[in-house]
Amino acid sequence: MSLIALDLGGTKLASAVFSEEGDILFAEKQALDKRTGEQVGQMIKRQVQKLSRKYDGTATPVQAIGVSVPGISYHASGTVWAPNIGGWTEYPLLQELRSVAPGMPIIIDSDRACSILGEAWKGAAQACTDAIFIAVGTGIGAGILTGGKILRGAHDIAGCIGWMALERPYRDHFKDCGCFESSASGEGIPKLTRSLLKEEVDYRGRLKNIDPGVLTASDVFMAFEEGDELAKKILQVCVELWGMAAANLISLFNPQKIIFGGGIFGPAASLLPGIRAEAVKWAQPVGMQTVGIEASRLGSQACLYGAALLALQNKNR
Repeated sequence: MSLIALDLGGTKLASAVFSEEGDILFAEKQALDKRTGEQVGQMIKRQVQKLSRKYDGTATPVQAIGVSVPGISYHASGTVWAPNIGGWTEYPLLQELRSVAPGMPIIIDSDRACSILGEAWKGAAQACTDAIFIAVGTGIGAGILTGGKILRGAHDIAGCIGWMALERPYRDHFKDCGCFESSASGEGIPKLTRSLLKEEVDYRGRLKNIDPGVLTASDVFMAFEEGDELAKKILQVCVELWGMAAANLISLFNPQKIIFGGGIFGPAASLLPGIRAEAVKWAQPVGMQTVGIEASRLGSQACLYGAALLALQNKNR
């Protein structure tokens, strides 16, 4: 038996076929190329059909499908809200997939949930019943495993920690993505940089010479590696926010591990000692003494592993 796992992001569709044991048999990645709405749905359906046919008639035919989506998966309706994909406010993804895979067990969940499930299955959270994956990419979210189960909340929205309130007073620019995400995400780091560039009038480093309209988080990390003082200041703000967020989650959930992942970790993995030092200042001390803080072991494939595990669990119900 094999499992199809799909990881939909804001710019790409990653897919893989897994064995029941968690081995990747086949994997590929496709760019969305600015597709929106139904175009993305059609792309996903074609990929499911392609992978199903590839293993049809073999010793490992596809038996279940798991999908990770960048937003909210509404379990009751099978619809998806994905803010980075135009037209996906209540997209009927489950219905669409059933049209090309009738009778096949299909399950859809958020990238937050899939990330922590992947790490619990084959990554940094193995043997953990209580662990949290902090995904720092374009935005920020958290997959929360408590008592061996994913915490989804009353309306499948739990884990949207980009809206965590970590500063005061409230500022108007928090309203679109939240306080935490506005400064410490892949989109937030360039925003913070542009703001500080206006204040640092005497600064003449690398970041000053980059068009603010195309400035990225990668530019900031490159400057940091070169010893740029402004980049150090920017990432110190991020370290403080990441540490404060980790401390709040430690105090709330008493996890065995906090795992940082997503596109920013990556390059920010070297900052984990500073993040832990910041968390120590704020967290409930007994919980802080017993928690591990580390980087994802699965990297960009965490969601795929989680989607595969969901497919396996759903098939065996």
